[in-house]
Amino acid sequence: MDSADSKETVLMISVFAIVVAASGADLVADLAHGAGIDHIVKESAVVVISALAIARLLWGLRRQRQEIEALQQELVAANDASNQPRKYVLEARKKLGNVVSQQFSEWGLTDSEKEIGWLLLKGLSLKEIALLRDTQEKTVRQQASAVYRKAGVAGRHAFSAWFIEDIL
Repeated sequence: MDSADSKETVLMISVFAIVVAASGADLVADLAHGAGIDHIVKESAVVVISALAIARLLWGLRRQRQEIEALQQELVAANDASNQPRKYVLEARKKLGNVVSQQFSEWGLTDSEKEIGWLLLKGLSLKEIALLRDTQEKTVRQQASAVYRKAGVAGRHAFSAWFIEDIL
């Protein structure tokens, strides 16, 4: 979830909290003044529905934060020095990295498209890329489509295969 979405979610939680507080106070006042049962039921429903909306929004925020933390832990593990490959593998990676960078430039990819291209080649999903880049998944999808179009391929698998097809 990007920061704009987080801010919007927090704003929605705040609005629902105000609704719960105001409706709850009004409900207590109505009970004290002997309001009719139909009015009490309606106001109770507003309080309950608003409280459920708050719970759902908080659950969504928590789940998204957990996903971000898991991705960050995967990134740390991937960069762990004990997982480093042998010298010949590092040399091959460097050469392939140079080929990929050169090809990205030849295709005329923008800096954002290059970043998307690298993350796609590394196997990240569009959702994971959006979380890492703190942007909308829709934006990542559009940028990935631009990468595929500029590369002249149909999609993710053809894009990856373009680089490794002749190696294997």
